[in-house]
Amino acid sequence: MLIPTLASERLDLVPPDQDCDLAYQRFYADAEASAAYGGPLTAAAAWSRLVYDLGAWHMQGFGVWAIRRRADASILGVCGFWQGRGWPRELTWWLLPEARGQGYALEASRLAIEHAYDKFGWESVTTYTADDNAPAKALIARLGGVRVTRQMFPDGHERDVYQLPRSAGPHATP
Repeated sequence: MLIPTLASERLDLVPPDQDCDLAYQRFYADAEASAAYGGPLTAAAAWSRLVYDLGAWHMQGFGVWAIRRRADASILGVCGFWQGRGWPRELTWWLLPEARGQGYALEASRLAIEHAYDKFGWESVTTYTADDNAPAKALIARLGGVRVTRQMFPDGHERDVYQLPRSAGPHATP
């Protein structure tokens, strides 16, 4: 499967590859940063997550992209779609701590959402988050997310599910 590359003003969303290894290790070794993603993890387990993220594209036809800052080619995190066995599909993202608060997650999420509607042909793009994840809820609000339901998840926790609309205005560059 050919994984597309998406572009915005500052970012390229690129297929995950071995160049992402250090970013995955740094993110998943940071207990606070990776708490909502099952962390902290060992370097070997972070590598397994990277391999999973690449394999998801081939098994499911979608996955996450690595967020690469165009100015210096730094890998800042990931954004895209995740669906574990028994879980609903969701928009997901994570950023390295030093990349937070600069609008990268918003910019990358808009690209991913537009791609899902326009290229994947999805009629719905959703996401969900833990009740106490204030930064994720703030991003969902900035994306125009609307709470559509509350449901029980395979891990035994209830979460709100949000519908994410198409972005208003152009965000991608040719």
